[in-house]
Amino acid sequence: MGMEKETLNRIRTAIASSKRVAFLGGAGVSVASGIPDFRSPGGLYSQKRADGMSYEELLSSDYFYADPKGFYEFYWSSMVNPKAKPNKAHLALAHFEEHHHIAVLTQNIDGLHQLAGSKNVYELHGSVQRYHCLKCHERFALSDIRPEGVPVCPSCGGMLKPDVVLYGETLPYEELTQGIDEVAKADVLIVGGTSLRVYPVASIPQYFRGDISVLINAEPTPFDREFDVVSHEDIGETLEAILS
Repeated sequence: MGMEKETLNRIRTAIASSKRVAFLGGAGVSVASGIPDFRSPGGLYSQKRADGMSYEELLSSDYFYADPKGFYEFYWSSMVNPKAKPNKAHLALAHFEEHHHIAVLTQNIDGLHQLAGSKNVYELHGSVQRYHCLKCHERFALSDIRPEGVPVCPSCGGMLKPDVVLYGETLPYEELTQGIDEVAKADVLIVGGTSLRVYPVASIPQYFRGDISVLINAEPTPFDREFDVVSHEDIGETLEAILS
């Protein structure tokens, strides 16, 4: 069952007359690409590990420095998905950007928005596509390194760290503030594939002062009542419908 025609037309009309659109997305955007989300009933965080460690612990800054080998063992197996391809949601946003101003703010670290063709992307939680040396600070792309074991810098031998925001670390200031500015200036805000339970990202929609706000998420969120339109339909098909 898709979105009601009247609601769909209302969103399309608002988008057609808008100058700026902002999209804020979470893990649900990439589920159709084969990347598991975190907080849904079947998500990564609902699974139990034999060693009793939580996934928050495994993805923490403390664990990265205390046990790099253990960190990277989990990271390569669960956080990096080299075979993943952009899905309908990523492609709909990228195609829309070809003729309109749209800012994509993402909590995802997979780089699929850029792979789909989106250029105006704010990666609020970083990306598995980028790495830096903790010793000499040289930077590398995922394609530059071998995704196994603890990667080291070919120049100085220092340990490499992924440009991913781990638990215990702050979000990249420029990405966050510029992304918030995009939302504040937007005429239309679309939020999709996120439970809006992780701060400070969950507070970003509060900066929106435009004409219509749309939330697309499989499960209800704590902020459903704050949006003009709420849809629990498939995010890829819904974005295709409202952005076409």
